[in-house]
Amino acid sequence: MQNPLAHLATRLLAVDGPITRLFRASGVHDFAGAANHVLQLPYGRVTDRSKFWLVLEEGRGTCTTKHATLAELAREQDIDVQLMLGIYEMNERNTPGVGRVLDAYGLSYIPEAHCYLRYQGERIDVTGVPSGAEPIESFLHEEPIAVDQIGAYKNDLHKRFLRDWIARTNTAPGRSLEDVWRIREECIAALGAGAYATTDR
Repeated sequence: MQNPLAHLATRLLAVDGPITRLFRASGVHDFAGAANHVLQLPYGRVTDRSKFWLVLEEGRGTCTTKHATLAELAREQDIDVQLMLGIYEMNERNTPGVGRVLDAYGLSYIPEAHCYLRYQGERIDVTGVPSGAEPIESFLHEEPIAVDQIGAYKNDLHKRFLRDWIARTNTAPGRSLEDVWRIREECIAALGAGAYATTDR
């Protein structure tokens, strides 16, 4: 699979800022190096998602907090990088570790919200993908978001999408939004406890 950083040009961190200082304290001095540093961090939710920079202090992160941290670094450095929110069909092939949960509920996939970056027209995903996983190349929905939209806005959009998906498909018959959201949370918990403990999406 293609290196997710292949399109990311090296650029020195020349401007000061709070996120920049955190990366420098970790021994990182250019943007591509910052992206690679975040890529290597294991999967796990930080203690407060609104403080996304805890990725660097707690040494873990999800797609949301990892990419929000890099997006804020890009803003400090005046690098034209856009934080993106997409929704994709999460299954065992593209997100190894969720298959057992989905199978238990008779589901082949669940629409999942996923954050990543866009740089010069290319998707940059530094969440980390385990060996053998299919890359996420097709999205059911994509939009640029601001860093302050990674909390309530992201969750609200995801739930609106799931509510519509339940209503217009027969993929989750008889299940409410609350049911599907609980199954989704079980999938996320399985990622943190399994293969994504060292590499994750």
